[in-house]
Amino acid sequence: MVAQVRPQEALLRQARRIFLDQSELPPGLINERLARSWQRSRNAGLSPVGRFQDVPRLAEPALRQNLEGHRDFLAHARPVMEHLFAQVRDSQSMVILADRSGLLVHALGDPDFLSKAERVALTPGAFWQEQYRGTNAIGTALVEGVPVEIRGAEHFLERNGFLTCTAAPIFDPSGQVLGVLDISSDQRNHHPHTRGLVRTAAQMIENRLLLSRHGRSLRLHLHHQQEGIGTFAEGILAVSEDGWLIGANQAALAQLGLGPGDLGATPLQRIFDIRPGELLAWGRRHPGQALRVGLHRGGQLFVQFQGDAAPIPVAAEPRTSLARPVPGDALSPLDTGDAQLAAAIAKARRVLDKPIPLVLHGESGVGKELFAQAIHAASARKDQPFVAVNCAALPEPLIEAELFGYAPGAFTGARKEGSLGRLREAHGGTLFLDEIGDMPLGLQSRLLRVLQERQVTPLGEGRPVPVDFALICATHRQLREESEAGRFRADLYYRLNGLTLNLPPLRQRSDLDRVVARMLAELAPGQGLELHPEVAAAFAAYHWPGNLRQLANGLRTAVALLDGGEAWIGWEHLPDDLVEELRQEREEAVVAPVATLATSLADLSRAAIDRVLAQERGNVSAAARRLGISRNTLYRKLRRD
Repeated sequence: MVAQVRPQEALLRQARRIFLDQSELPPGLINERLARSWQRSRNAGLSPVGRFQDVPRLAEPALRQNLEGHRDFLAHARPVMEHLFAQVRDSQSMVILADRSGLLVHALGDPDFLSKAERVALTPGAFWQEQYRGTNAIGTALVEGVPVEIRGAEHFLERNGFLTCTAAPIFDPSGQVLGVLDISSDQRNHHPHTRGLVRTAAQMIENRLLLSRHGRSLRLHLHHQQEGIGTFAEGILAVSEDGWLIGANQAALAQLGLGPGDLGATPLQRIFDIRPGELLAWGRRHPGQALRVGLHRGGQLFVQFQGDAAPIPVAAEPRTSLARPVPGDALSPLDTGDAQLAAAIAKARRVLDKPIPLVLHGESGVGKELFAQAIHAASARKDQPFVAVNCAALPEPLIEAELFGYAPGAFTGARKEGSLGRLREAHGGTLFLDEIGDMPLGLQSRLLRVLQERQVTPLGEGRPVPVDFALICATHRQLREESEAGRFRADLYYRLNGLTLNLPPLRQRSDLDRVVARMLAELAPGQGLELHPEVAAAFAAYHWPGNLRQLANGLRTAVALLDGGEAWIGWEHLPDDLVEELRQEREEAVVAPVATLATSLADLSRAAIDRVLAQERGNVSAAARRLGISRNTLYRKLRRD
């Protein structure tokens, strides 16, 4: 009995004959995307018949080294791939991940099908760009930038004709293609739900990558329907603290009619019909709720806020540079683009050289002393002393003598020439009292008296000495709460609290990349050092408990471990304890999406099964044949779901 050839297959065979004979195709014979790919394959010098030409392939050591460079990508993709493979197991299939160069970096599959795939080099380490493999789902999806399905004879190389492959590109948060996710199977076992499964899985990987890079930024979750927020189909925007788009998934770009080039160059007010300040205020008043907003391009979307950061409304003029213009004073180098820090710098400039005490509040390591030094250097007192005292580091018996000074022979162990004391050393300049919240209560009253009377009496002397200094204090404590609890004098608190400037922790700052660049330029001038992209991504996702101090120490070690001529800082250059923390935090971050992904993909799979069963009137054998799986596999899926 002769097998019947379906009209679509006959048309495809006719198209191949015409293309091979004439090198051109009449319009409309096959879809335009496939026709373009065939033409590119021919232009690359490939022949559709015969053996493969020699193509690049990575040996095992080189592949392992390459995988190190894809560590973050793989960490987010592997859990998705494992669940995706669970949906197509026992169906002569495999799930493949390729990077942006078409290199296959990870694969899962049924053992008997994997052996078939090896015959055509469909294995990790092989390159599957069109220029080497002709029309194929992975290579064509990379070129076209859209999901692609290539079935049987649609492959340019006849040797690949036994395959049906469905691939979807994976985009990074900046809108650039990062790689491709693919399901390949025997072309006789085409699954009607494969395209949806692959696209959903790719979207989940994209979303996890975006949340990893911008997890601490303000995020807007978007959808045309309120119920769509929180599903895999939602759009996600990452917004800088000054109100500019800095990251997005593909769903958000499509919903807003934007492209990758708009990221970093588009403010919120150019998108929505509501001012960013009003939008933010509504989000603060209604956490977890969605607001219907209009778009400048027409239409409406529901918007929900997530994240702790807050954009500051800015003018709508196009941003011509990522660097913002600031006055050329000593505070300028600290302003690397973070809105919270820029606001603190602007306030500091407003009170320079005015008799207003400053309190710098922030976690340990955020750079409070560096900020105080910059304020001093920007002031009229810059040529006078800057005296820093860490109130938490001085032994309590010595702190009074250290601060106020003493006369010769004032106490046992005193220097015979006496001591000016740190307050008098600061005369004419700036006194910086770090960790003022740890000053003993007894000394707080003496400090208050000095501030009120502008004179100090050294130990062992009865004659007060005039002092004149600008005062900057710093603390990680909440002085108001400490005062209310009786651990800090209320009168001193109100005397010190002329202006409090909050310095953000590193994990909340939007300018980490610029901070790193500045530190590297200071540590190794003129060498053009940069972080390896995988390290940079891990830095962006890390919570930095030691803040700037921890970052500076890590970079200082990395620079010291670089070999001559090396310009990339990789994992091997970082301190072991930092590497361990970076990787541990990243591994913990990839656990969360698995449950959500499982629900999304399982729902799609079950919906496809239910639809086919309904069409076959409950006939399990017929449904299994249409789905391309065995009856036992179908029964197992039904029992599990």
